[in-house]
Amino acid sequence: MINARNLDSLIGGHVIGSDGDKIGTVGQVYVDNETSQPSWVSVRTGLFGMSETFVPVQDAEQTGDDIRVPYTKEFVKDAPRIDADGALELSQKSELYAYYGNDSLRQGESDSDTRADADATVGYDTSGPTTDDAMTRSEERLHVGTERVETGRARLRKHVVTENETVTVPVSHQEVRIEREPITEGNVGDALSGPEISEEEHEVVLTAERPVVAKETVPVERVRLDTDTVTENETMTEEVRKEEIDYDDGTARRTDRI
Repeated sequence: MINARNLDSLIGGHVIGSDGDKIGTVGQVYVDNETSQPSWVSVRTGLFGMSETFVPVQDAEQTGDDIRVPYTKEFVKDAPRIDADGALELSQKSELYAYYGNDSLRQGESDSDTRADADATVGYDTSGPTTDDAMTRSEERLHVGTERVETGRARLRKHVVTENETVTVPVSHQEVRIEREPITEGNVGDALSGPEISEEEHEVVLTAERPVVAKETVPVERVRLDTDTVTENETMTEEVRKEEIDYDDGTARRTDRI
């Protein structure tokens, strides 16, 4: 049972659904104007708790700093979106009652509460009905995380290009050279073996090398895509609010900035 004596422990606590899943964290607590009993809490859900949804707590159970409500996580997240910065108006409460579908939730509330501006936000004030003789100073804290998003795609594509390649190849050829030798005792027989005067013709076949080109395709390397993770520091700037406490002792006013 949640009552006015343990409201300060609810703020920031977990809200657990009937299916055992964590729905979110308690953002604010709303009490009945006349009975000062808690009737609603706002539940912060989504990334960094940016969304806020109302859920009734008449049938909720508190365990430590957490509360368990008789609704599933998805059911609470789909509840009507209502501004949690002010008091709940009668029309807003009616919309929430219609969504949660149980008019018995109205039982136990004062008549003036159901007809007027419904609930007032719980404050931490020494003049309030649910606090002790101290004032709680709160401040917002940044909780920064990361999410992975697609920034681009890389792909391999193979295409054919033509280049000129120059290679020097040595080639050889034959040229005619005339050799003259005098008549000697060793060759005089060959010199006189034919007729004394005649016409003759001798032929020599000349050869030459020429370049021949042949091409073959050979594999030279394998190429694949891979990724490296590079970590960089990125500075985030966001406004945060904090409370400051003034006190007046009748002679001077000072500010506590702790």
